[in-house]
Order: sequence, then structure tokens, then C-alpha cells
Amino acid sequence: MTGIISYGAYVPILRITMDEIAHTWKKDGKKIASGLGLKEKAVASFDEDACTISVEAARKALELAGINSQDIGAIYVGSESHPYAVKPTASIVGDAINAGPHLMAADLEFACKAGTAGIQMCIGLVKSGMIEYGMSIGADTAQGKPNDALEFTAASGGAAIMIGGKKEEVIAEVIDTSSFTTDTPDFWRRQHAEFPRHAGRFTGKPAYFKHTIGAAEAIMKKHKLTAKDFDYAVFHQPNGKFPVQAGKILGFEEKQLEQGLITPFIGNTYSGSSMIGLCSVLDKAKEGEKILMVSYGSGAGSDAFIFTVTKNLEKKRAKVSVMEMIKEKEYITYAEYAKHRKKLKSMW
Repeated sequence: MTGIISYGAYVPILRITMDEIAHTWKKDGKKIASGLGLKEKAVASFDEDACTISVEAARKALELAGINSQDIGAIYVGSESHPYAVKPTASIVGDAINAGPHLMAADLEFACKAGTAGIQMCIGLVKSGMIEYGMSIGADTAQGKPNDALEFTAASGGAAIMIGGKKEEVIAEVIDTSSFTTDTPDFWRRQHAEFPRHAGRFTGKPAYFKHTIGAAEAIMKKHKLTAKDFDYAVFHQPNGKFPVQAGKILGFEEKQLEQGLITPFIGNTYSGSSMIGLCSVLDKAKEGEKILMVSYGSGAGSDAFIFTVTKNLEKKRAKVSVMEMIKEKEYITYAEYAKHRKKLKSMW
């Protein structure tokens, strides 16, 4: 049996509301919040980045797993906002949790789905017997250009998923995973460019929906499953509305989506988005229940997964749930938000 043996999520405590951002640019905050399906987003402090977020999530996952960190054979960190262009985040995480030096480590980049690509790599390595345990992390910090649509949604946070192959340790068995990939330029950032650019409404139907629904339909058809066969569904969440729309197109009801729908409370955490949603589902899921998770990364592609929860989850849940964690927050003004971003940039 190969599957998830533990998980950990981390969301910065700072928050900024849509109203606060909108007020700065003399826009209608309530209209923007309604259109995006979210009211506030998590903000990284000046001393937080994709690396510190990854370390926090990794430590939580390791503690929950209850294994020797030296037995971890691979660590992958997926992010659009690695603090270094040339120096891996994964090696820092490895040393921070005392997992090295005999392990594979690499940083991954595929927009918002790099973390789930790492999960697929860990699954393959564990199944082949090359490693005993593998950890994949999806983490990011906000990179929205001031007064751009992204500034209202681009947030900070991350999650770590640990994969293993021992039946007595697996909390959610991986039934299958598959991907859907095309060259669709809906979102990009050139080297040395400070902020990413996007193709506006083009990021919807031909990008997000085509890939997310394409990946989900393919894996569901392969296993002769419909939306009714799943207890939970988690999709990448660029805003609060897209994942709900995707779910409805596939036949899912809102009750199947609500536990993993985190963006309305913390914004789009990019590589951490679908993975934090999965962590939230694991906080509540029960033995025998099925979970569908579909990530999305601009560029473009989606990774789909089917998990079945095992009896081991009851004794291996996070001490603090994702929903509890995101309730602990401190609101800041736009001036403070800009200050944190400027300080972080200067430290890089």
C-alpha cells in the first residue's frame, strides 16, 4: 500500500482585507470581494518566505508521521517564489528537519502545481522501492503587482505531504494519479521580472477549467467513477469561485467541496492551494471515504489524484486543524502590507 502517511500545513498569521486593498486604489472592495469569492488573504511577514513556510509545514508533517527524519529519502519543494534563483530551498528544508545528507532534494517549478508534481515523484520513488519515505511541499508568498487583479488574491502559505509504503502507516491510500498538460500561456513571469503577468479572462475557460476538468474527467473515467462516488473534492483555488464552478461542472455538490475550500479565508496560496485544501479534508475525513484532488498550474497543467482514507487516519490527525489555524490572525493596513513586502524583497 502506497499513500499519504502524514501532512502539515502552515499559514502566516497576518491578514489584509479586500476592502483595505481596494480603499488604497479607490476601488469598490465589496464588489471585488463578491466577484472573487473571498474577503481577505494571508500575508507573509518580512521574515517569512517560501523557505520558512516550507520548514514549518515539513516539521508538522514529520512530527505527525512519528518517523526518524533520517529515513526520508527525498524532499521536493514546489514554489513560484523560492527565495534564491540559484540555491535550493529543498536542501535547507532537509537540514532544518535533520533529514540529510543521504537524500534526494530538488526545487520544482510549474506555477501552482509544482507541489503536486512532487507528490507524484514521491509516489513513484516509494512504489519502486528506491526510497522508504518522500516529502513534497507546496509553498508560496504573494507576488501580485500593486493595483493588479492578482494583488487581491495572491497570498502566502504552504503544506507538506509525506508519502510512504507501509500499510500500518498509510492514512490515505493513493489509488491513482494522472496529469493533463498543454502549452497554454495564461500566466507567466520572465526572468528578472518582479511581478508575474496574466492574460486576464483567458486564464479561465481555456486555461483553468480546460485542464482541471480534463484531468478530473480522465481519472474518473479510467476508474469508472462519478462525482457521487467521492466524499470530498479539492481543486486548485485561484479564487473562491473557480473551484466551485469546476466542481459543479463535474457533478459535485457544495457539501463535497466546502471542507477543502480554503481560499475564501486566506487567498490563493499558489503551490500550496490544493495541498492545504487536502490537509483540511484529512482533518475531517473518515475510514473508507474517497477524495479527489486536482491541482492546476499555469503554463499549463493539472495533476489529479484519487485517495481512499484508511483507519490509520483516526490516530494520526494534525493536533491543530487547518480551519483552527487560519482563525488565528492579525489584520494589517495596506501600508504595513507594503512595508513587509519591501523588507522581504530587500532581504532577498
